[in-house]
Amino acid sequence: MKIATAAYNMDFLPDWSAYATKLDTWVSEAAGQGADLLVFPEYGAMELATLAGREVAMDLQASIRAVSERIPEVDALHSQLARRYGVHILSASAPVEIAGGPVVNRTRFFGPEGGVVTLDKQIMTRFEREDWGIKGGDGLKVFDTVLGRIGVLICYDSEYPLLGRALAEAQLLLVPSCTEALAGYWRVRIGAMARALENQCVVAMSSTVGDCDWSEAVDTNCGAGGVFGPPDKGFPSTGVIAEGILDQPGWTYADVDLAKVDAVRADGVVLNRLHWDDQSGRDAPAPLTELK
Repeated sequence: MKIATAAYNMDFLPDWSAYATKLDTWVSEAAGQGADLLVFPEYGAMELATLAGREVAMDLQASIRAVSERIPEVDALHSQLARRYGVHILSASAPVEIAGGPVVNRTRFFGPEGGVVTLDKQIMTRFEREDWGIKGGDGLKVFDTVLGRIGVLICYDSEYPLLGRALAEAQLLLVPSCTEALAGYWRVRIGAMARALENQCVVAMSSTVGDCDWSEAVDTNCGAGGVFGPPDKGFPSTGVIAEGILDQPGWTYADVDLAKVDAVRADGVVLNRLHWDDQSGRDAPAPLTELK
């Protein structure tokens, strides 16, 4: 398959038609390049708050409500685009208010035949906990598609190996991210590459990029698209299958054969995924030993 992973710049939108046209342009461009799977970033949906005006977009809680209210329309648009262009789409994540419950950070995966899977972030960053009040949502999922077995780790989740291990049956992990600084981008990228190493799988990372003076939440963004694999037989020695240019909006493309994932899991130079359980019994806190 060909994966397209986004470095996505958010805009101040004058109306819904502008958003629909923008998404159509992004999807049609990737589909025109032969992409089968399109990966949008974490919190890329925050630009929808601008449809309610600058004052709302600038207010954290008001922007959450404004974006959450638009999700049914957004989902209908993504479903239409997936069908029209014959592609799979991981939508940009959004804060979603659950009726009678918390606000979660949620993305949705759309298939070209109309199938939809919702996926939630598990572990919140300090900003999400302390300022937004966003909570962890539904548990992790591995889902079967015609492309292969896929899982999603949203941004900060990719930095936790046990979450990655919970998705050990996935051949492909998608990591939509939103990071304001270069250090944040590299934290997520290093996490994504570590999960590719441990699970002997492919990981596709997307990012938000650019400045948004209309938002306190996503005012500054730094990142790039990237696709990573285990540095083993059938994959680049660096583990980098493809990487975009830092902070340059657009798609990064990679041709990926998931049969290579199965092959390296069965007969790689190393077998990290198979040998994971060898840590058991050796992972207790190490005693402090004084050097005399």
